[in-house]
Amino acid sequence: MKSYGNRLEKADITSAEKERFTHNLLTILNEKWNDISAPQCAHDIQELYRSYVNDPDPFWDAKRESNDIALAMYNDLSKKVAESDDPFLTALRLAIAGNIIDFAVNDSCDLDGTLERVLHSELAVDHSLQLKQALKRAKSVLYIGDNAGEIVFDKLFISQIAHPGLVFSVRGGPAINDATMEDAEYTGMTSLAKVISSGHASPTTDLSRSGEEFQRYFREADLIISKGQGNLEGLIGEADGRIFFLLMAKCNVISEYLGIETGSFVVFNPSLQSKRPMRS
Repeated sequence: MKSYGNRLEKADITSAEKERFTHNLLTILNEKWNDISAPQCAHDIQELYRSYVNDPDPFWDAKRESNDIALAMYNDLSKKVAESDDPFLTALRLAIAGNIIDFAVNDSCDLDGTLERVLHSELAVDHSLQLKQALKRAKSVLYIGDNAGEIVFDKLFISQIAHPGLVFSVRGGPAINDATMEDAEYTGMTSLAKVISSGHASPTTDLSRSGEEFQRYFREADLIISKGQGNLEGLIGEADGRIFFLLMAKCNVISEYLGIETGSFVVFNPSLQSKRPMRS
C-alpha cells in the first residue's frame, strides 16, 4: 500500500483528511484482511482513496510508463522468440515474466533480471505441454489479462499462438495498475485480437460481478488462459479443466497453495495437480 501513501502525500487534501484516510485504511486492513481476498481488499482501498482524492485512475502514469517500457522491448523480445529453439515455450515464459510488473506488490521490479531468470530456470509447476495441446484442440480461447505493461508480453505470446478464436479481456475500469481498454488500445492489443471488458473495475475476476458479455465468453470458451495472482484468487473456485493459470508467485498465500517457493513461475491447471485449500 506504499503506492497509495506516496500518491496521497502529493494530493491536494488537508493533513486531517490524510490522517482520516490512514485511519480508514488501517481499519480495512485490520478488519477485512482475513475475511476477503487480497484483490477485493485492494479494490476497497482504491475506492477509499477515490473518496478522498478526485482521481479516477490514480495509477494512470505508472501504467503508461509500464506500457512504454515494455513496448520499447517488444521488437528485441519478438526476435528472441523467433530465433529460439522453442518459440512457443519462449513466448509463454516471457508472458509469465511480464507478470512481475505489479505495483500492488512492489513499487519497483527487476524486469530484466526476471526475464533472464524465467528464460533459464525450470517452471515450478509446468503444464505448458498440456496447454499447447489444449490450444490445438480449442476452437475458442478466452485470455484474461492482468497488468498494464504485462499486456505487451501477452501480445508476444498471443502473436505466437496465432489462434483465430482468441479473445482478450481487460478490466472494466481502473483497478490499481491492471490493464483496461485504454491500455489495450495504446499497446496495440486491439489490432491483434478481439478485446472485451470484464465489466467490473476490480483487480480480479469475479464472475458474480462481471458483465454479461464476459460471462458469456467465459462460459462458452473451450480454453481459458488466466494471468496473475488476482485472477487465480478470483477464479480458483470456478476452475475446471479448461483453465490454465500463468503467473509468478509473489506472496506466501499463493506459493503455499501451489506448494512452491515465492518468486517461482508457473503454468498451472488445477485439474492436473493436487491442491490444498487457499487461505485468505
